[in-house]
Amino acid sequence: MDLSDLRIFRMVVREGGITRAAEKLFRVQSNVTTRIRQLEEDLGVPLFIREGKRLHVSPAGHRLIDYADRLLALAEEARTAVLDSRPRGTLRLGAMESTAAARLPGLLAEYHARYPEVKIQLRTGNPQVLATALLAGELDAAFAAEPIADTPFEKQPAFHEELVIVSAASRASVEDRQDMPKTMIAFEHGCPHRKRLEQWYARRGFMAEQTIELGSYHAMLGCVVAGMGIALMPKSVLSGFPESRWLQLHQLPPDEDNALTVLFWRKGASSPNVQALRELLAEQSLPISPGVAAAITA
Repeated sequence: MDLSDLRIFRMVVREGGITRAAEKLFRVQSNVTTRIRQLEEDLGVPLFIREGKRLHVSPAGHRLIDYADRLLALAEEARTAVLDSRPRGTLRLGAMESTAAARLPGLLAEYHARYPEVKIQLRTGNPQVLATALLAGELDAAFAAEPIADTPFEKQPAFHEELVIVSAASRASVEDRQDMPKTMIAFEHGCPHRKRLEQWYARRGFMAEQTIELGSYHAMLGCVVAGMGIALMPKSVLSGFPESRWLQLHQLPPDEDNALTVLFWRKGASSPNVQALRELLAEQSLPISPGVAAAITA
């Protein structure tokens, strides 16, 4: 049973016979007759009661006509949605925990105000998890810190992040070689900020004796305040932490203190919803190069 069979069946019912239906459909009568018989064979029931050249809709035909109307209407709705360039439907968005907490509330509020027909679903994870979800078709786009592979993805700059090391307020320095912090507090493996902190230790010839893995920045900061260890994170995360007076911020060297967060999506899989987000980012976020600007409008 396909949609063209249902269209023919519905026209025969509406016009009360094969001849008039064939005229409306610009088909020969034999073709319409054949398609109706094929549909009946496919369903295994007669859709019409035949009395000579006259057709009467059978009980099964009466039941099918309602489904045919709904299926054809749904198919037309799907066709319209696919061809419609307006943002609508669902935007499945991924983001790192820090980006979701500090950067997205205002951005997504503006997006919702502009495109109320779009329902946003947000999922957090590290870049590896988000990239896997994109390739599996579970997300439409995601925010993550570079590096992001160029081969399967397209990307656009989103946010520059200033990175800092945070410790309890009682720790004046994290660079004292006689008193290096022995415990680092971080997300699970795959988090780029954890990798940065591991590299920070390595450059100084040390290795953390213990790593406390947690799933949220507020939990991490709570442990830092308690003096359990140090953490590395975007400075923007601290703006929403109420106990920041109990923290000490330690600046990183210029070649270690920044990270670029990008919006990325699978190549060839952009949509009106993702396009609208890209345009909003271009307005509100980083200055972008002419090449990226051209790609946005392409």
